[in-house]
Amino acid sequence: MEHFYKRPLPEPGEKWKHFKGHVYKIICIAEDTERINPVVVYQGVEDCAYWVRPLGMFMSEVDHDKYPDVPNKWRFWKVSDAEQ
Repeated sequence: MEHFYKRPLPEPGEKWKHFKGHVYKIICIAEDTERINPVVVYQGVEDCAYWVRPLGMFMSEVDHDKYPDVPNKWRFWKVSDAEQ
């Protein structure tokens, strides 16, 4: 999949951490059939709930105007099992 992000796209099976602290397992990147808009399908590691978020939002930077105290640059970032 061609992309314009400055870092690798999430891959199935990888774990990514949200800036609020939760860790998620990537299921896949899917296409919205109506808008042809890629979304990330992911599952909570702790609660097993499934989530879907537009790829652009998943790969975006934290809104530091809304969350000024968050030190992280990215909304989500890849982690290893040891970093959870």
